[in-house]
Parts: sequence; C-alpha cells; structure tokens
Amino acid sequence: MKISKIGQVTFALGLAVIALFAIKLFVIPNAKTQMPTISNPSQFRKIDLGEMPEFAKIEDIATKKQTFFDYLRPVVEAQNKIIIHERQFILAVIGKIDNGLAVNGSDNDKLESIVERYQYKVKAFTHKTLTPLVKRIDIIPVDMVLVQAAIESGWGSSRFAVDGFNFFGQWCFTQGCGLVPSARDDGKHHEVEVFDSPKDSIIAYMTNLNTNSAYRLFRSLRADLRAQKINLTAEKLVFGLINYSERKDEYIDELLDMLKHNKSFLQGNKTNA
Repeated sequence: MKISKIGQVTFALGLAVIALFAIKLFVIPNAKTQMPTISNPSQFRKIDLGEMPEFAKIEDIATKKQTFFDYLRPVVEAQNKIIIHERQFILAVIGKIDNGLAVNGSDNDKLESIVERYQYKVKAFTHKTLTPLVKRIDIIPVDMVLVQAAIESGWGSSRFAVDGFNFFGQWCFTQGCGLVPSARDDGKHHEVEVFDSPKDSIIAYMTNLNTNSAYRLFRSLRADLRAQKINLTAEKLVFGLINYSERKDEYIDELLDMLKHNKSFLQGNKTNA
C-alpha cells in the first residue's frame, strides 16, 4: 500500500512519540531505581541516639531485643544513606571523565576527602583509578550490622559496650587507646577501642568492613550481587565475614542463626533505608 507524504510524516511522528514514551517508561525510572538521589546527606550525619539504655537491666528478653535493635538502627540506616550519596558522587565523576569533562575544584576536594576516608591511595583521578573505589563504597545490610552488634556486645551488656561504647569488639594497638581484655594472651598488646558514643562505634565498624583488607571477600561478594542486580541481604553477605572471628565457619553459622531467630525483632520499627 502506498502512503502519501503527509501520511509518512504522521507515521514517523507516531513512531517518535512511541519511542519517547518507551524511554520515559523504562529507561528513566530504571536509572532512578538503581541509584536514588540524596540531596542533603548532611542531615544524616546529625543523627543523635541519645542516652544509651541500660540493656543489662531489661529483664524481659523480647523487650531487650527490640530495644537494642531499635536503638542502634537509626545510625546504621543514616550511615548507609551517606554511603549511597558518596557512591553516587563517585559514579557521577566517572561519568564526567568519560565525557571528557574536567574535575573541578570542589569535586576534587570532595574526592580527596572520600579517598582518604576509604583508605584508598590514588595519584590521579581517572576512570581507571576511581572505578575500583566504587567496590568499597557501598551499603552494608542493616540486619547484618544489628545481629553482629548483638553477638559482639552481648546485647549491649558487655563491659566493652557499657564502658567503651564498643559494640563490635574492634581493637586498637596504641597503649591506653582502649580497654585491656581480661583474657588477653601473653605477648599480645591490643586493646578494645573506646568510642565517644555508640554512633561512633557503628560508623567505625561500617568503615572497617569497607576498607580493611581482611574483608575483601565481603566486598567482592557484594560487588558480584550488585552486578547481577540481586538484593544485598544479610543472609547472602554474612559469608564475607569469615575473617571477623577466629571461629570462622562457626561464627557465620551463629550469625545466620541470629538472623533467622530474630527476624520479627529486626522487622520491628524498620524504616526505608
């Protein structure tokens, strides 16, 4: 069938409209879903947990568990939002570089701050040098952080949690930097670090997982899941903590057991992180 010139134009316009609609429907929403925008991350740095509850005095086990998770959760969620913002920024800079645009002064200053915080040494900011950094800058499942805090701190009742706000058994190696473990082996010099607040302990722990060479497996597992567009869940990522404890596989089994048996408490007052 022969189509007139007007018909051809109308047909072409119709195809263009359909194409634009398809882009709007599929491409644009997907970009937003993969990397949501956070306009003001500074608000999340201001999270204040307030006075720490006396967990040891809470006799009802269910109440203690829910109180513990609800108390720590806001900082974990806030820190993940900050991490997402930093990840977005690095990806945006890589995009600029790929498009032949120069990294300006403010971007350069922010990059310097991020690479220092993530203990990532780089001589120049290029696509090649920044891409591996993306592997370090990613979220840590909230439930994984919470159950590990429960195990390491005895539900907030351990000496290190009460006297040093240390919920994850993190060590330091300068004399006087923390609390000396009563069961420390002869010849060992580590101490259990003292923090100014539970918030500082959580941030240090999350930074540790994202920087320490002992947790490369954790970061590799996370990157693989991310590449496959699989949700970053605690159940999938706890296997990357094999080096967190000398108990190795037994420790992983305990984490998985904690996740399974505390699911209702972990879902308690969850917000959209």
